[in-house]
Amino acid sequence: MTSLSSCPKIVSHDPRVPSNVHDHSHKSNVIFRNLSLPGLGFRNSQHGSHTKMIILRSSNHTESLVDSAAQISDVPNLSCLEAIERLKTNRETQKAKQQFLAMYSSVFGGITTDPAAMVIPIDDHMVHRGHGVFDTAAIMDGYLYELDEHLDRILRSASMAKIKLPFNREKIRRILIQTVRASKCRKGSLRYWLSVGPGDFQLSPSGCHQPALYAVVIQDQSPFDSKGIQVITSSVPIKPPQFATMKSVNYLPNVLSKMEAEENGAYAAIWLDSDGFVAEGPNMNVAFVTKQKELIMPNFDYILSGCTAKRVLTLAAELVREGKLREIKVRNVTVEEGKKADEMMLIGSGVLVRPVVQWDEQVIGDGKEGPVALGLLNLVIEDMKSGPPTVRVPVPY
Repeated sequence: MTSLSSCPKIVSHDPRVPSNVHDHSHKSNVIFRNLSLPGLGFRNSQHGSHTKMIILRSSNHTESLVDSAAQISDVPNLSCLEAIERLKTNRETQKAKQQFLAMYSSVFGGITTDPAAMVIPIDDHMVHRGHGVFDTAAIMDGYLYELDEHLDRILRSASMAKIKLPFNREKIRRILIQTVRASKCRKGSLRYWLSVGPGDFQLSPSGCHQPALYAVVIQDQSPFDSKGIQVITSSVPIKPPQFATMKSVNYLPNVLSKMEAEENGAYAAIWLDSDGFVAEGPNMNVAFVTKQKELIMPNFDYILSGCTAKRVLTLAAELVREGKLREIKVRNVTVEEGKKADEMMLIGSGVLVRPVVQWDEQVIGDGKEGPVALGLLNLVIEDMKSGPPTVRVPVPY
């Protein structure tokens, strides 16, 4: 057994050498034969029965430690007011097509028109777990278009996601209208979310004390585009029906699908369902006009039930009366049938009705914007501007 007097004595002023290393040199008979630390060298010096181990610090590692310490010290600790000022500055320097005019938050129980204050708590489970749902309603000439249809859908989505409501339907509706009124926006969109709320960073929402409602009014003066676009078939897996039929904030597959399209010079990517039938786009429905002048749209059984798409099905009856369409059907559509159609279009609250002129390598019809797609776009815009009270809710500015 090695005596205590024969153990090496470690001499170091480096904080990375733990104190128990020094302690072992005095309190145990452990010999550190293979002790190694990055950037450090060792030198043994024999003095009689004592061995002194001197730890040498690498000069370049010393510099890296100093640089690292300097970088850490560069991160300031901000007061609440300082953080808000930086948020304001950040918003003022951002250049975006969309302007955020007002936000409601049930967390602070009111409406703000300061974009710097339009924030969501980071411990809200919608942020770090994706446990939230959302919906959108267009604002046209001071009216909310199809507000009630979209409100009904977000309530269905919330039920499917097991999110309790912070208020009853009528109060949520009233809050949404008041938020638009505070914004003074007359053309844009209202986006709103229901969440299990803030609480903690656990997986279960059991620590969330109160569900949350958020709403933002977005001004967008850009006109609706009727120019024909190209689409591709998405290689990103479609969501399972349980999740595809609810409008949750889990949009990563949608984002990746959209990015895939843009990377290939297309506008959007088309999903197919598990049976190979045409399903939907990343945030819009799909429709076709056959050579027999039938307007066909895929079933909503396994995809999101589009409010704008359903409204288009109603408005399309006008084109039947005019003889531009023979029939309107909702049924399964094969890829072959879709690519051989006379017309193809994307339908949603963001694009309204957008003609598609090419899918993958296949030109649709004559490669030009079709008359039915353009006719439906005009019908939707007219409906937004002068439709019945059932689809247009006035905002009392």
